[in-house]
Amino acid sequence: MTQTAASPSPATGIDAERQGPLKDLKVLDIATLFAGPSAATIMADFGADVLKIEHPTRPDGARTHGKSKGGKGLWWTLLARNKRTATLNLSAPEGKEVFLRLARDADIVIENFRPGTLEKWGLDYAALSEHNQGLILVRVTGFGQTGPISRRPAFGTLAEAMSGFAFSTGQPDGPPTLPPLALADNIAGLAATIATLTALHHRDRTGQGQVVDLAIIEPILAMLGPQLTAYDQLGYITHRAGNRSENNAPRNTYQTKEGRWVAISSSANSIAERVMRLVGRPELIEEEWFASGLGRAQHADTIDGAVAEWIAARPLEEVIAAFEQAEAAIAPVYDMSQVIEDEQLNHIGTIATVEDPDLGPVKMQNVLFRLSETPGTIRHTGRGHGQDTDEVLAELGYTPEQVAGLRAKGAV
Repeated sequence: MTQTAASPSPATGIDAERQGPLKDLKVLDIATLFAGPSAATIMADFGADVLKIEHPTRPDGARTHGKSKGGKGLWWTLLARNKRTATLNLSAPEGKEVFLRLARDADIVIENFRPGTLEKWGLDYAALSEHNQGLILVRVTGFGQTGPISRRPAFGTLAEAMSGFAFSTGQPDGPPTLPPLALADNIAGLAATIATLTALHHRDRTGQGQVVDLAIIEPILAMLGPQLTAYDQLGYITHRAGNRSENNAPRNTYQTKEGRWVAISSSANSIAERVMRLVGRPELIEEEWFASGLGRAQHADTIDGAVAEWIAARPLEEVIAAFEQAEAAIAPVYDMSQVIEDEQLNHIGTIATVEDPDLGPVKMQNVLFRLSETPGTIRHTGRGHGQDTDEVLAELGYTPEQVAGLRAKGAV
């Protein structure tokens, strides 16, 4: 069934009901857009107290990225969920002082400025950890903290290009293809989360914090499997193959009688054999080349022709039912209208409904995984620019008059 998240709490005590295995962690999210902030979102989903800090007059660009409704960015409602929001000018002396006070009590700082920016502001790791030796500083950049192009402006698109991903993606006679989503950024966010929790495990044993240097290009390169090694050892470069795989067949998308699409994967030889029997071509199984995924991939025209012809003669429901009965792997190709209604996804809680103060009930992806004893939750959607600034400063001991002074100086 669909999970419904709790309604947002009032501005004061927004995280009063914060629970989860990471509820003892305090995270300062000063990164922008997607890679670093997505890591902070995962931690917030599992209970971490994440404070999203933005510039007082230049909000995070993610607020207006993509579709919006009534002037409210829909991506922001997802990316900034479960985070408190405050404004702070880190380049101003007064803003720097506030941030240093926040860092004294933090477990993690996540940033994605160009290398050297924190150092220019006097907020390098030495300064941040002077009164907090257990602090983890997560630095997410396009190409790492050092090197000949480390200071080049970089987004996930550049990582998708330079990693080899785009070169090997697309139709054989088409151009290199970029994904229509922030793929490299979100993979980097997952990697940053893993790196942070690894560093925290080390800190739990030693009391010592450290710096995580994560280049967005590296996690997506890791996702390409043996492509780099194949070039090193064989001089082989993977070229674009559309929806096919150079490692096995049948592996493609196929259109049904009424124009719907299905995807088939047959990495296991036994699955490939079942598919061939199902589509009426059992004689192909006896071919010598059929015994390996690579051999089948080299004869993909023959295999795909047989599968495509069989599927094109039948409606979607009949195709799915026949494959399920044959215990062969198949899935319909969904658009979001079908994802959001899928019985299985709703049964396991993949789709959550969250109350937003402006939008009302909002459906979004739920937390990434289910923990039996300490599950994650969505407590609220992304909050307004600087909405919790006064509360955060009060927690640090600032009086209302001092907060007004900071605002007058443009520090918050």
